[in-house]
Amino acid sequence: MSKLKTKNRKVYFIGIGGIGVSALARYYLEKGYKISGSDLISSEITNALKEKGAKLLIGKQKAKNLLRDVNLVIYSPAVPQNNPELKKAKKLKIKCLSYPQALGELTKKHFTIAIAGSHGKSTVAAMIGLLLTKAGFDPTVIIGTKLREFGDSNCRAGKSKYLIIEADEHFASFLNYWPKIIVLTTIETDHLDYYKNLKNIIKAFKKFVSHLPKNGILIANKDQENVFPIFSTNVKNARWYSLKNKESEKLRKILKIPGEHNVSNALATLTVARVLEIPDKISLKAISEYRGSWRRFDIIKANLRELKRGKTRKITIINDYAHHPTQVRVTLKAAREKFPKRKIFCIFQPHQYLRTYYLFDDFVKALGEAPVDKLIITDIYSVAGREKREIKRKVSSEKLVKEIKKKLLHKKATVASDLCKVKYIPSVGKVSNYLKKELEGGEVVIVMGAGDIYFKFNQYFDKIKKSKGRI
Repeated sequence: MSKLKTKNRKVYFIGIGGIGVSALARYYLEKGYKISGSDLISSEITNALKEKGAKLLIGKQKAKNLLRDVNLVIYSPAVPQNNPELKKAKKLKIKCLSYPQALGELTKKHFTIAIAGSHGKSTVAAMIGLLLTKAGFDPTVIIGTKLREFGDSNCRAGKSKYLIIEADEHFASFLNYWPKIIVLTTIETDHLDYYKNLKNIIKAFKKFVSHLPKNGILIANKDQENVFPIFSTNVKNARWYSLKNKESEKLRKILKIPGEHNVSNALATLTVARVLEIPDKISLKAISEYRGSWRRFDIIKANLRELKRGKTRKITIINDYAHHPTQVRVTLKAAREKFPKRKIFCIFQPHQYLRTYYLFDDFVKALGEAPVDKLIITDIYSVAGREKREIKRKVSSEKLVKEIKKKLLHKKATVASDLCKVKYIPSVGKVSNYLKKELEGGEVVIVMGAGDIYFKFNQYFDKIKKSKGRI
């Protein structure tokens, strides 16, 4: 639709600060629509949308916020059906779509490449998006992270038929999408508040893969045992990728981001490029230039200046979104590989009581074996509308730390320092005070979690950036 036809079309977003919803809002802005919306709190995401021209209301969501002249309402899956803005929109008979439904409409109009899986979606989508851009495909990219190459944005609005998206499995959102190519990275136990068990998760992935057309292509990770059952689905055009592929060694040498999981992500990207007949020379150059994205092993160099003593302590801060035991394990392993001789502090905020409860033993194992010098666990981030009161009584970060220490005690080689490396510190404020006392200079500090830990440390990061690394 041309800008002439869209400039008077108005789209209202409820929950516009979400990483997915905000990407779609950016897409509509780029296409010439008038965008407005609301969210409970302001953030760097909502501030960036305001700068782009969106009109936003921050705070309590009220029916009066929604005007009659709106043509379309798009809402976050986290928005309850009794939300006053959503209720008014339905009363006014304005077309209402959830974020997955709205994105699903776009997938029908494009040659869509959807990246699905428990882990790696954002990284693979970002890699493919950048590769296709550099190969001249001019794709539209809608992802769950921000890229410097896209102007620090989570959306690139291209003019070609190609669309690259993340296909989120939670609430079976990906069943709204109709791609031509599916990349399947991993399948693991997660989102048990919705799926209940792994069998149901695999069943949902099978159904999603069945959305491929007859000439559609499935690109899947051969190293992942839970991916194998998906091939009982009738997919004629299936391509495997594996760390055993001969290209793996070359990718290890050229990748700027650490970890075997990222070698696997690069293999998935290279396989997509070959399906699209992009020469390896272009693909490998694009992959070699990928330097990561927002909240995915995002590195900030900092100098901490202690004003009273005049002492400067150089540290490295890594901001990471990991919130599943597997993500935690591979990310911390990658950190140790990248910084083999540095002292590593990890500050981990568990995400959701239900996830922590259902995957408790896996978290104990992953965190107990973490190759770090200090492990600090904060209180669990409670996800509104997705928690159960009886579960919240059964699990806590204190219990998690206690079980990790118990596991360490059973190791024959355990010494007192091993037990001291694991600490429960409830709030970010208290963690900051602890770090000021403990950091001597040269350490790597990993801030990890999918909750608000990043935003609570955001002021700290902003001070570093504004002072050019000195606070």
